[in-house]
Amino acid sequence: MKSHGPGTTSWLRPGFILLAVSLGANALRAQEMTLELDPAKTHIEFTLAATLHTVHGTFELRRGTIHFNPSTGSVSGLVIADASSGDTGNEGRDHKMHQEILESQRFPEITFTPTKFSGKVELQGDSTVQVDGIFRLHGTDHPLTLGLPVQAKGNSLSIRTHIVIPYIAWGLKNPSTFMLHVSDKVEVDITAVGRLSEPRP
Repeated sequence: MKSHGPGTTSWLRPGFILLAVSLGANALRAQEMTLELDPAKTHIEFTLAATLHTVHGTFELRRGTIHFNPSTGSVSGLVIADASSGDTGNEGRDHKMHQEILESQRFPEITFTPTKFSGKVELQGDSTVQVDGIFRLHGTDHPLTLGLPVQAKGNSLSIRTHIVIPYIAWGLKNPSTFMLHVSDKVEVDITAVGRLSEPRP
């Protein structure tokens, strides 16, 4: 049997290293996933407590795309809600909300930009993950951590989350009057449905 000299071994070693690195990178890329949210199947509902009654309302999702890799915790993307779509079913109240509180003509978008992901998304069945990110409201950024119960079925992914927003502490105008006291926090419940896919090679 013909033996290979040390020179041959030295020449082959970098090739094996490059191959291992390439295979490892491909394996990580294979775990990268993209979630495209469906605005028609996504519901954003908010509740604001007041002295005489509780206000209920909704916002509409414009679009949302999230790229994540469970093996590395990397995540990117953007979720955008339409600030001008806020609706409580009362024309006068909604006019005040848009003109004085949200100023939705100046700040037409409410956004969430994910920055960190932890947990495992089961491709079938239920799981729970945590996503850290930046919540932008009224032109100002705020750190926000979301606990997300997730349900997967086929390539469809459903997400639920509950957020408490201290909007007055975040710089928005207090809508309370002498006769009507309104809570300084608004509670938001989100149910989102999207399509899960792997990136194209």
